[in-house]
Amino acid sequence: MNNKMTSTHVVIVGAGFAGINAAKKLGNKKEIQVTILDKKNYHLFQPLLYQVAMAGLSPAEIASPIRSILSKYNNINVAIGNVTEINLQDQTVKTEFKNYKFDYLILACGATHSYFGKNNWEEFAPGLKSIEQATEIRRRVLTAFELAERENNPKKIREYLTFVIVGGGPTGVELAGSLSEMAHFTLNKEFKNIDLKSTSIILIEAGDRILAGFSPELSEHAKNDLIKIGVTVKTNTRVNEINESGVRIGDDFISSKTVIWAAGVQPSATGKLLSSELDRAGKVVVNEYLHLAEYKNVFVLGDQACAFDKEKRPLPGLAPVAIQQGIHTAKNIIRNCEGKSMMPFSYFDKGQMATIGRGRAISEYSGFKAHGKIAWFAWLFIHILYLVGFRNKVFVFFQWIWSYITFGRGARLITKQEWKNNDG
Repeated sequence: MNNKMTSTHVVIVGAGFAGINAAKKLGNKKEIQVTILDKKNYHLFQPLLYQVAMAGLSPAEIASPIRSILSKYNNINVAIGNVTEINLQDQTVKTEFKNYKFDYLILACGATHSYFGKNNWEEFAPGLKSIEQATEIRRRVLTAFELAERENNPKKIREYLTFVIVGGGPTGVELAGSLSEMAHFTLNKEFKNIDLKSTSIILIEAGDRILAGFSPELSEHAKNDLIKIGVTVKTNTRVNEINESGVRIGDDFISSKTVIWAAGVQPSATGKLLSSELDRAGKVVVNEYLHLAEYKNVFVLGDQACAFDKEKRPLPGLAPVAIQQGIHTAKNIIRNCEGKSMMPFSYFDKGQMATIGRGRAISEYSGFKAHGKIAWFAWLFIHILYLVGFRNKVFVFFQWIWSYITFGRGARLITKQEWKNNDG
């Protein structure tokens, strides 16, 4: 690693889609030194987290070490740690172990789940934004099946075999579809004392339809597909309470031992360290160049940024948006270093897609709509394409082929965070 400081130092906070792509674009550029900071030592492919939660993939198949991804770039230094302060006057990023002076700052720390002020619900309904949360959901789901298998009380068996997913966006729909397939096809022959075909999976959405970002036509297709594979879809339904016994919706209570939260997100709190303008959701307001109005060398990207397209519509929190922003920002920094003016960001909309289950998906691009197997194969191809690392792509591809043919699940491990030997 070449640690010689050059004339321009770029600090990137966050190694998600935006940060990692900005770093790669700045890699091995003369007169530019890059430091990338993250809490974790890996880049996570979040769109496939639900497959870890549903035992379809292992964490290592959707994550790659940051150092490995950036190892060929001699001008990039990687550090693991938490950012504690950002001083824009002094142009300094402070961490618990070191202070970094910067010429350019890229803040791209992503988002986490939001309980809309009901944070006490998290204990009973984990969200899905990290590997730790995915493996915890996997543990709860698989444990529920195991406890139902050894139970004799029909009422308790029903509670164990009732799964509630709150939120009808892509994450909620993908979780519901995958969980239904696991219960009704993958595991039903493995459990001898219970009938897993009686498993109840309930998807709750506060709005009038699931997948509200898609056209009403595709939203209806997705709803019908979920119903066909055994998912109960409740729209126009708001959750009033979540506790250890289940979920309350209006005057009704759904008894369930496993509740999963997929209803809302909020940007990382690091955006508040800039002491800059925030929108109502807590995102940092940026201009058409993706930097702060007061500081042209401070960029905010991805889920942390309140940015707009040409029609002044807010950009969605999608991986393609973050990737394009990261690459564009790196190009603008290079242009600045060459004495050229920056170019405004223009998002190229590549459409959107969501999978409902085996051979079932919806996709929408520039007025073109597809559903069923065509959309599912397109979804599979795009997600393989975006995965970082040849090894990850090969492993995931063959895992999916095996799962498609056999309805198998390759990572059905019940794990806990405890590591000490408690056997005495």
